[in-house]
Amino acid sequence: MMEKDSITKNDDAQWTKVITAKRRLLDLHLKDVWDYRYLIKRFIKRDFVVQYKQTILGPLWYVIQPLLSSIMYIFVFGNLAGIGTDGVPSILFYFGGTMLWTFFTGTVLGGSNVFLNNKDVFGKVYFPRLTVPISIAAGLVIKLLIQFALLVCIYLYLIIRGVHVYPTWWAFSFPLIVLWIGVLGTSLGLIISSLTTKYRDLKLVVDFGIQLAMYATPVVYPLSEAPKKFFWLFYINPMSAPIETFRICFYGAGSVPLSMILISLGTTFLLAFLGLVLFTRNERNFVDVI
Repeated sequence: MMEKDSITKNDDAQWTKVITAKRRLLDLHLKDVWDYRYLIKRFIKRDFVVQYKQTILGPLWYVIQPLLSSIMYIFVFGNLAGIGTDGVPSILFYFGGTMLWTFFTGTVLGGSNVFLNNKDVFGKVYFPRLTVPISIAAGLVIKLLIQFALLVCIYLYLIIRGVHVYPTWWAFSFPLIVLWIGVLGTSLGLIISSLTTKYRDLKLVVDFGIQLAMYATPVVYPLSEAPKKFFWLFYINPMSAPIETFRICFYGAGSVPLSMILISLGTTFLLAFLGLVLFTRNERNFVDVI
């Protein structure tokens, strides 16, 4: 009799969380992502420790890599090729472009490896899978802010030296530019990740393609230096607009057509939609594929 009462009492228990299969097209369970926000912090810490464990300089690599790349670009594209920078001091021009492009490639590559790098965790325990790409993007934002702090220091140094740079009030829109690039890169990464679970060699194509894509983006040259016959390429490249917009806001130099900005924003929203759809569909059966 006591055993029967015990069973009845357990049957009437109220569960705090019920896990069911996702059936709708965009059943994202965003509330679950918010409930697991502590896990995002743990993932950020994990990625930081793994990347810089047993390194001498540690987080200093955040600023050393873009700084050395900028110096190399100054020598190759500024001195040897003689490409102009719209009157912007070379170190500011190349460092700003490199900083944003590094952030973009980090979100793309990080998002594209979500399933492959976390297959052991995904296959053992439940948690909202979106927490992983969100944590990757958030961790890269922290790195970007460290690099941005160095950019501001360089900026102030040049002002003290009497170099004329003209920031605009639009510089306060920097968080929106970061969000723009972060959503764009993460969305591309999510689309790629849902394909690389089945086609592993696609990862090699992405790694090589993203290196070539930099030269089709105004990173090491301003949009004004691009040949007019290839201008269509910058319209279909959604990263052209945010980088050139950043220079207009912070350096008061450069120009970007409004139509290019609108096309880039539209492409970003479209890729975000496709990325979320493919990601939520792929997370149901990726364990059987990998």
